[in-house]
Amino acid sequence: MAVIHTPYGRVYEDFHVGDVIKHWPGRTITAADDAMFSLVTLNQHPLHSDAHYASQTQFKQNVVNGTYVFSIGVGITVNDISGAAIANLEYEKIEHLLPTFHGDTLYGRTSILDKRESSSKEDRGIVYVETTISNQRDEDVMRFRRRVLVPKREFAARPYTHTNRT
Repeated sequence: MAVIHTPYGRVYEDFHVGDVIKHWPGRTITAADDAMFSLVTLNQHPLHSDAHYASQTQFKQNVVNGTYVFSIGVGITVNDISGAAIANLEYEKIEHLLPTFHGDTLYGRTSILDKRESSSKEDRGIVYVETTISNQRDEDVMRFRRRVLVPKREFAARPYTHTNRT
């Protein structure tokens, strides 16, 4: 029996301009998630952690830290977009479209905008994508673009494997 090894994530040849990739599963954001991320990143804005303060704002409730929404948005895409990547080269045009609240579940979809082979190394290419993050109500809450450097299939890393012997 032959064992076929494939890299984690997609390689250059797997991306096709115009395709839209829907990412699954989603991620439900809890108050504890938001508080921990805000503490780790030293963001002390009370909108994220003080329910009384937040109740007096236009939102009437806590709003999830926007950089946490961005981090979840990138994380949701790893399996489909950057799992095999050599590097994320650039993030651009990060747009906060609507607030995210504690208890919201985030989902993502990514459009393949462009791709080109590297001009300096034959083993890789650059893929340009736009990711949109939506909540459980199908409201788009964030959008961002990035360029990802990915290997071509013949040069992609092979996963480590082992054999269990009894």
